[in-house]
Amino acid sequence: MATTVIVGGGPAGLALALALGGRGHRVRVLERGEPPPDGPAAKSAELWRRPTVPQALHDHILNALGVRMLRHHAPEVLDAVLAEGARLLDLTTAAPAGPAAPGDDDLVTLVCRRPVLDLVLHRAAEALPEVTVSHRTTVAGLLLEASGPSGHRVRGVVTADGERIPADVVVDASGRRSASRSWLTAAGVEVPDDLTGPSQLRAFGRFYRLRDPGGPRPGPLNRGNAAGGIWDHYSAVLHPADNDVFAITLGTLPGDRATTALRTPGAFTAACRLSPHLAAWVDEDVVEPLGPVRVIGMPPNILRSTATGRRRPVTGLLHTGDAACVTDPMFGRGMSLALAHAFLLADVIREHPVAEGELSRAAADLAEELLRPWYDQAVHDSWSRIERWRSATGAPVPARTGHPAPAVPRRLWAAALTAAATDPVVWRGVVRVQTSLSTPAEIFADEDFLARVRAVAEAPAPPAPSGPRPPTHAELRHAIAAQEGG
Repeated sequence: MATTVIVGGGPAGLALALALGGRGHRVRVLERGEPPPDGPAAKSAELWRRPTVPQALHDHILNALGVRMLRHHAPEVLDAVLAEGARLLDLTTAAPAGPAAPGDDDLVTLVCRRPVLDLVLHRAAEALPEVTVSHRTTVAGLLLEASGPSGHRVRGVVTADGERIPADVVVDASGRRSASRSWLTAAGVEVPDDLTGPSQLRAFGRFYRLRDPGGPRPGPLNRGNAAGGIWDHYSAVLHPADNDVFAITLGTLPGDRATTALRTPGAFTAACRLSPHLAAWVDEDVVEPLGPVRVIGMPPNILRSTATGRRRPVTGLLHTGDAACVTDPMFGRGMSLALAHAFLLADVIREHPVAEGELSRAAADLAEELLRPWYDQAVHDSWSRIERWRSATGAPVPARTGHPAPAVPRRLWAAALTAAATDPVVWRGVVRVQTSLSTPAEIFADEDFLARVRAVAEAPAPPAPSGPRPPTHAELRHAIAAQEGG
């Protein structure tokens, strides 16, 4: 049985270790961070210090694709996080009136803080006899040997402490930094440029806990699994989590200096009170903040050349999670895609037990099939939001050049969003895209779906929906400035 070294102990690395170890593969996970503390998962997760994973302190969702992956590949992990206070939210409660449909069981979201899910995954993988997790271990490079003209074969890794760890397969699960790129460059292996597309957004987030455990919600979840909305110049969205905890995230343009003050609690709260569907959720009599407002810049969308076969592969070197593909976190696909890719990559490794060229080609095919459509969609979605928000705030809108064309024309997608408000068939298709179960191209290939959308696209524009109005950009800036004394 081949020995696999996985560099990185995040969700993708742990899911891959869990899948391989459960099939008897020898696996060693090398993680540079600290191990989690012992004790109940929810409490230990709050005490887990992970300075190398700052994004873990921000809001995450596990959408329907991620839940499907856990149900099929690691049901014990799903059961464990539910036992620790996570919940499954049924998205069909927000569907237009109509009968149930096949596939509705898939339309759920797991609400759980990322550290809790990470910790449960960690314990499940580490409990397997064939899996070893080594913390405080930094990989400095690859052990390579020549393999034919200009080719290379991986034989293991070397750590920063000089330990040489042999392996038949090395998997880069090091996250957004994708450490294997620097390893290959240092070894003199040419690495082509990755595909990249900007996100150019930033997020301000804060966690809260309801003061009345198990009590009623302060307000409805108008988005099925969330409250709030994505407006013409900013977003303000609440996601429930485990154990009466929830997070509110405000998205803005990074160049909008006035909104930089959202990092202060007063300005953040003022913006929440102005935002539709959120005011009741920041009532001090109902909720308590669990920490400061944290700000993070959204990373660019990236599809790694090393993962997709756009270069001669290094035999035995694979990639998973963000080391293979990064999508704009604003759209909530990353963690679910990471789990899907990891579990499916385990199937590829099982089908190609000898780590030669066939394994590299099969892994590249998987990345192209699973990840490429969502990378292209993320680039389009990020740019569309940038254009919309910059236009609404009076900022210049740069020309869109070199970006992939959307799989579905904007006009048709806008019509689908409109139709989804009243048509249950279209609603289900749109939600399957929003939760990563189906690509836009897949749902628009359905003739009935397409006909329903076209009927809306060709009809006169419907009246604007009634309901709470978000603040204008000027009103939001004024509220923030008032909190700053200016």
